[in-house]
Amino acid sequence: MGNSALKAHLETAQKTGVFQLTGKGLTEFPEDLQKLTSNLRTIDLSNNKIELLPPLIGKFSLLKSLALNNNKLTALPEELCKLKKLETLHLNGNHLRQLPSAFGQLSALKTLSLSGNQLRTVPTQLCGLRHLDVVDLSKNQIQNVPDTVGELQAIELNLNQNQISQISVQISHCPRLKVLRLEENCLELSMLPQSILSDSQISLLAVEGNLFEIKKLRELEGYDKYMERFTATKKKFA
Repeated sequence: MGNSALKAHLETAQKTGVFQLTGKGLTEFPEDLQKLTSNLRTIDLSNNKIELLPPLIGKFSLLKSLALNNNKLTALPEELCKLKKLETLHLNGNHLRQLPSAFGQLSALKTLSLSGNQLRTVPTQLCGLRHLDVVDLSKNQIQNVPDTVGELQAIELNLNQNQISQISVQISHCPRLKVLRLEENCLELSMLPQSILSDSQISLLAVEGNLFEIKKLRELEGYDKYMERFTATKKKFA
């Protein structure tokens, strides 16, 4: 990609607050973007070959949306956590094993997509995020869901296609959790906390493709209560 093309992109971005450069084979975060730290609200660099997100990212104080899907990121800089206005973060299809320790400081974050990475657990940092709506952790290498999950504020948690064989009963205490996706994991029916059915806010539980037949789920105590929530929610959106 020539310099003149990049220059044109930068000029447009200065006016619109949006910088989008996808599928161009970029191997690094464009350094010239530092001229726009006080302009940009959206950056989309998906489908490139970027291996490192520079500390400079922390300077984009107005940034609301950042997308780096399908790159080659193995880690994120702590500086990312300074983005106090960031609402949407899409990092699907990278090689991330963990999140920065200060990730819980992204206080405006609503949507987080980390599908197709190499996470081994549900990051505890997510529990500090008060405005989180949707968390996608599908297609990782998560094996268990720890007790800290009970503090998660998300409305939807997608854990499809992991290797989960254990879930903390604390998941029933998530105050806003309505949708829990656990399809294609390694769950035995005995490892699914019954309180998810009898005593939680969850009104959509997706568990197809585990180590039990779905009809067995219907025999569990608390299933009727779950179905009441499920039906009430369906009516609301009908």
